[in-house]
Amino acid sequence: MNQSDYSYGSLPNDIALKIAYSLEVPDLSSLSCCSRVWREICGSDCLWESLVKERWSLLYETVKDPNFKDWRGFYVKQHEEKKAQAASVVNVVEHCSQSESLEILDYLQAIECLKTMHFGFKDVQMLLLRPRLNVLLNLIGLNYCLNILQVPHLSLQAVHIVEALRNSKIADRQVFVQWWKPGRWFYGFRIRNDSFRCVSLEDLAVEKDEEVLAVLEPETTHELLTTVQISVVNSTSNLQASQSSP
Repeated sequence: MNQSDYSYGSLPNDIALKIAYSLEVPDLSSLSCCSRVWREICGSDCLWESLVKERWSLLYETVKDPNFKDWRGFYVKQHEEKKAQAASVVNVVEHCSQSESLEILDYLQAIECLKTMHFGFKDVQMLLLRPRLNVLLNLIGLNYCLNILQVPHLSLQAVHIVEALRNSKIADRQVFVQWWKPGRWFYGFRIRNDSFRCVSLEDLAVEKDEEVLAVLEPETTHELLTTVQISVVNSTSNLQASQSSP
């Protein structure tokens, strides 16, 4: 055993594992290159199973098996698959939103795709909460965290969402949401109530505008509303809509 292996190996296994557990995946991979001992510790199944569970909790529940081995290989494979899947969602949404607006059915379909792909919070953070992407894609990622992953407002993970928005410099990005829902009956006709709002991603993350949040919830849009339009702020379409509304 060389000097490097001796010094690293002198740590008790439980302490070495605690150090490994505290690291992000890129740092974990770097540490595994330091010595044979660290390579064995950083490649342990219990560590990578924990990382899979943390990142893909929905997927983990469907595949967990006490006899399963090679959780590290499973993690790497899933990471590459999620990158490819996110690219397909981005392409579809950007094609649908070439006019800087997104129909509600396309919006809901994108969220459903992420659910089918078992995206976790880190996937959304790395692949959708990015400044170079259309703000509508940022919104889809945020809404997925709040409604599908069911991250409760004011929880520690909700704080992480706000931090992710700020670190990516997209917290202040705004979307224009316009909706029409059935109003009261008047002489046999149903009067529509028109509403619209400009709201930032951070305001949605901290639940500052509950009405818009309710409008964007998948169940609400299906059951209660007739039409919802989501647009990039300052686009021609939402400017004209706001000017024509009473």
